[in-house]
Amino acid sequence: MADGEIVNGSADNQEVAPSEDAGGGKKKDSPAKDATKADAVADRTSSTELEEWLDVLGNGQLRKKVVEAGAGPDSRPQRGQNVTIHLKTTLTDGTVVEELPNVSFTLGDGDVLQVLDLTVQLMEMSEKALIEAGAKYAYGALGSSTPAVPPDADLILEVQLLSAEDAPDLELMPPSERISLANRKRERGNIHYQRTDYAFAINSYGIALQITEATSRVDISQQEEEELLDMKVKCLNNMAAAQLKLDHYEAALRSCVSVLAHQPDNVKALFRKGKVLALQGEYAEAIKTLKRALKLEPSNKTIHAELSKLVKKHSDQKGAEQAMYKKMLGNPTNASVQKHRAKSSWSLSWKWLFGATAVAIGGVALSVVIAARN
Repeated sequence: MADGEIVNGSADNQEVAPSEDAGGGKKKDSPAKDATKADAVADRTSSTELEEWLDVLGNGQLRKKVVEAGAGPDSRPQRGQNVTIHLKTTLTDGTVVEELPNVSFTLGDGDVLQVLDLTVQLMEMSEKALIEAGAKYAYGALGSSTPAVPPDADLILEVQLLSAEDAPDLELMPPSERISLANRKRERGNIHYQRTDYAFAINSYGIALQITEATSRVDISQQEEEELLDMKVKCLNNMAAAQLKLDHYEAALRSCVSVLAHQPDNVKALFRKGKVLALQGEYAEAIKTLKRALKLEPSNKTIHAELSKLVKKHSDQKGAEQAMYKKMLGNPTNASVQKHRAKSSWSLSWKWLFGATAVAIGGVALSVVIAARN
């Protein structure tokens, strides 16, 4: 699915009724008053069209200009609401990339291009705006195959805000819809991950997790509970992968542990846990974890390679530690030999002295005996 085509639940094809229809049985204005109102709207639109471009972020990379005024500042959508827009996207040379009459997404959830999340919240209901977006807020250095956008391409977007409504209450949402919504958020996270936007990926996975973990006030079957748990495990595994890419080791470890709490034999979680432990220097525990993963999937070449590399690294580390201890304490073998030699020499000297003394005493005694006889 292309960026910008994410559709959330039942928000698709729903529109907010025009404000003129909300007045019930009010009396119509006279033609003169109608003319006055039309002039006021025309003046407002004219002055708006002449406005300078709004530098949204102050860096010149994201600019917005009102083409047709909306219903006023109070009608601007809020983050977390489901919005629907009409979108036309072109390259700076005028090439039309795509035109979509109804694009629905949750504002601020990262469901669409960053340029839309940042600018639609500044729009009034029914407003039409022209938006210039630098590549970093669009498809970035990678570009896109669907729709066809070259790498590092700046874009021009024509946007009209059609509707905005509060997102449905997750607790009241049918389980099947909740599973579907969580999966869409997870898939969006996968798109961010593939584009190396790991922080955005973690955000999408986190939103999907919140959906799976929400309490339910409607009936839910055993199968639906299992599907929600399976979705939760997938999100946690994907989140761990993204956290590893950002060197968030503790967070990645927590994600893996959460998976293993539900599925102790989950090979992906075991593998990533082993990698995290290795990166933290816990080689023995990492080897133990990877061996467990390999036992579950003996033919997994990736685990084989990681385990072999880790065993060698652990061996090298032990060798380095032993060398360091020898350096710190000197050469214990030579010291021991020297000590033994000194002890032996000292012992031999005492034995010789004792023997000589005994001989001398014996000689004196013999002389006494001979003298007595004489």
